[in-house]
Amino acid sequence: MITRFALFEGSVAQGQTEAFRNAVLDRLVPLWRQFPGNTDVRVMFGEDRDAGAPEFPLILAISYPDKAAMDAALDSPFRAQSRDVTGEIVTEFFDGRIHHHVTERHEFVA
Repeated sequence: MITRFALFEGSVAQGQTEAFRNAVLDRLVPLWRQFPGNTDVRVMFGEDRDAGAPEFPLILAISYPDKAAMDAALDSPFRAQSRDVTGEIVTEFFDGRIHHHVTERHEFVA
C-alpha cells in the first residue's frame, strides 16, 4: 500500500479559513474520490502546531494498492480537473506552496 500526500505549506488568507475548507470539501473532495484505483481519501485540516513549526492548513492523503494504480490515477481526467480547481482555490485563498510525497504504508493495530 502506498499513500501520496499533498502538503499545502503556507497560510490561508486572514478570515478565509472556513471558506477555504468549504471549497476543498465541496469542490475538490468529490474529484479526489473519483481518482481510479484509490483505496481511501483523507483530508486533514491543520488545527495546531508546535511553536516554530511550518503551517500546513491542508494535508491530502490518497492511498493506492501500488504505484501502477497511483500512476493511472495521476493520468486520469479527474486529476486534470482537480488541478484546475486547486489552482482556482489556491489563487483565491492560499499563499504558499504545495508539494507531494509518496510513502509506503505499514500499519500496526494496537
